[in-house]
Amino acid sequence: MKSKLLNFITYLILVTWTVIVLFPIFWMVTTSFKEKLDVFLGPKYLPWVDFKPTTKWWVRIFTIERRELITPFVNSLIVAGISSFFASLFGSMSAYALTRYKFRFGPMNNDDILLWIVSQRMMPPIITALAVFLMFRVTNLLDTHFGLILVYIAFNLPLAVWIMANFLSQIPQSIEEAALVDGASRAQAFFRVVVPMVLPSLSATFLLCFVFAWNEFLMALILTYSRAQTMPILIAMQHFQRGPQWWDISALSTLAVLPPIAITLGLQRYFVKGLIPIGK
Repeated sequence: MKSKLLNFITYLILVTWTVIVLFPIFWMVTTSFKEKLDVFLGPKYLPWVDFKPTTKWWVRIFTIERRELITPFVNSLIVAGISSFFASLFGSMSAYALTRYKFRFGPMNNDDILLWIVSQRMMPPIITALAVFLMFRVTNLLDTHFGLILVYIAFNLPLAVWIMANFLSQIPQSIEEAALVDGASRAQAFFRVVVPMVLPSLSATFLLCFVFAWNEFLMALILTYSRAQTMPILIAMQHFQRGPQWWDISALSTLAVLPPIAITLGLQRYFVKGLIPIGK
């Protein structure tokens, strides 16, 4: 009896939390199909019950406003995808070095170095915003894909190192030693032996870095103007340029969440495996 009651309470809490988490997304999606009066005279929740859905805002986005949408959307894909790939790659290489070699810088050993790397992710980005802006202005990297990619790699690299170090430390070194005995170099042992073994963790790391880069707003606002503008900036501009046109903002926001959701669904099995320590 107690077991059934505990299961009921557990599922009730999970269902309640699921509704709380998904309701803002439901509200956003339905708002993108509402007429103006349905938005301002709301709340209206259920399509075909509380309001009659319309696709006029979606049609306008893909026709009249198509040029304004394509550039930020493609920019976000390029910047988030490339920066996440290199952050995951460099992060796994750094984590591999920290788990296979012994380093010492004064009183700091490997664990101290790893903690210092992770601490960089805890620093508020606004602290470095002015310095980065001035450096990018001098080097002509403002409003460029390359400049934004460099910033996102730097911000996501500590996260990637921290995640990958946990999993690489659980890979038996005897497997790499066997590859080295067979004539493989250290780089070959890493890319051909270790990387396939931690591919689920690497996929999870890439996903997390991609989400952070895709949603990043502050640096994109400071370092871009028009050519390298990303989706978060485009969505924010709708409110300041046109006022609170929530139907347009909701449609753009719905479109903006589709790539992370698609990648999450595509890497779901790797993501779950990557968050479970090896051997558990």
